[in-house]
Amino acid sequence: MTRLGGVRFCSVFVVAFCISAASSLAQSNDKARGNPALSLRGKYVDQRIAEFMEKNGVPGLAMAIVQAPYIPRSAGYGRASVTDDELASTRTMWNIGPMTQGFTAVAVFQLYEAGKLDIRDPVDKYVANLPTAWGKTTLLELLQHASGIPDYRASPNFKDGQSYKPADLIALVADKPALFKAGTDVRMSATDFLLLGLAIERAGGMSFHDYVTRNQIEPLKLHSTMFVEDFAAKSFRDSGQKHSRFKSEVPYVNPVEPAVGYKDIQGKLAAIDARAPQSLFAFGSMWSSAEDISAWDIGLAGSILVKREENRALIYKPTKLANGTVVPAMAGWEFTRHPGFMEIKGSSPGFSAYLSRFTDPGDLVCVTLLVNKEGLDLTDLARDIAASYKADLGSGVSSEEIVSQESKYSVDETTSRLQAVLKARDVPVFAVFDHGGNAQKVEMQLRPTKVVVFGNPKVGTKLMQDSQAAALDLPLRLSIWEDARGRVWVSHRSMEGLAAEFGIRDAATVAALERMMEGVVSRAANVYDY
Repeated sequence: MTRLGGVRFCSVFVVAFCISAASSLAQSNDKARGNPALSLRGKYVDQRIAEFMEKNGVPGLAMAIVQAPYIPRSAGYGRASVTDDELASTRTMWNIGPMTQGFTAVAVFQLYEAGKLDIRDPVDKYVANLPTAWGKTTLLELLQHASGIPDYRASPNFKDGQSYKPADLIALVADKPALFKAGTDVRMSATDFLLLGLAIERAGGMSFHDYVTRNQIEPLKLHSTMFVEDFAAKSFRDSGQKHSRFKSEVPYVNPVEPAVGYKDIQGKLAAIDARAPQSLFAFGSMWSSAEDISAWDIGLAGSILVKREENRALIYKPTKLANGTVVPAMAGWEFTRHPGFMEIKGSSPGFSAYLSRFTDPGDLVCVTLLVNKEGLDLTDLARDIAASYKADLGSGVSSEEIVSQESKYSVDETTSRLQAVLKARDVPVFAVFDHGGNAQKVEMQLRPTKVVVFGNPKVGTKLMQDSQAAALDLPLRLSIWEDARGRVWVSHRSMEGLAAEFGIRDAATVAALERMMEGVVSRAANVYDY
């Protein structure tokens, strides 16, 4: 247990970190394959993980590292549950939440290549009794999250942990108006992937569970990847016998065990029933281990799972809408301006998940993070771990002092999105400075750089009452800047660093500010609202 800002935290966290690197990748500023001294700005990966765990009250973590075709490093840290003597290990399973969308998209294209469905077919060809307004939405639009169909998770009648049948989930939003005309915009909706799961069942002639198991889990020998209904037959929790069975039963030697998921309720972690994510179906119901996700990620790289290159390109490239607008997202994946970069992330009952892939031939790096506490943003930790293997995968700015996240949009669009998010939260914007534009006025060159200055006087005054010198950094500000590679970053001072520098003792206000900054940046820099 760790106390942070007067709030007690206790959670379990698993990290699966995948690195795929070809032998031809050898640049002067990179570490050689197999180099054990992997650090960034003087901190080793293990130290970063330990600090993340301490800061977020995380008692357990598992990490797997892949440098194709090897997994040279796999380790567990701490505990896989708060109450039982279960350690986070290489075979611990975690609900992977929205990462399930990746498996669903692969299944759709496997059926497409088998001639059993067409991604341009209307969904009502495969799913009966749908609202008339939904029926002509194509499977491709569902994959793109470009359907406009409301997300059943947003229904006031949807309850996390309650058991639903697909028809029940459809009924939650069947009478709701479309969010937009299909094919004109993108917004994440779990309903889209519910419908895709049903289409897979119809076209594949078997359940979604069986199709994914036979065509992805079994061919890749993913022994720690399954659905909650498989736990009784395929996982080996010791049922309170204090792990004595490993002495006589081989399956209990480094057993396949599901982690316990947690939700923070008024500063205390409440355990979530393992069946809670089950109703998320083809959007978020799958469970997997660190090593299995690593192996599956390698399978995405070539023709093992999806045979034809043009189909892989459809899954792993930004969406182009009918009106010509390009949205940097597809099938749950999002794309930044880093060449070949893609990530998928989100939350499910008791868990958070993150998976990124650096697919450019000069990078070939993948990072996966799985956490059994919902609501954690793992993006920054993942990027620092990646940069420990190849320095230019990060922002190049010290994350200990400056928190940076890569945006999916240009500097101008990211700035506009930030202003919109702040306005929606009733946070005043005091000024926007265009440093790039100002440089041009004095006939100097500067890559696009803007600063948004904003804040709540009540919150800022509380900090200055603690330390008036903090006025140097107040109101708050966010910098939006383009680096030499054309990538766009959103950066801000570390709130903890600011508090330490000025001797601010109001830990609760500082923690709230940090959560606010994280939420604003995440909403502005990403396509999907998590």
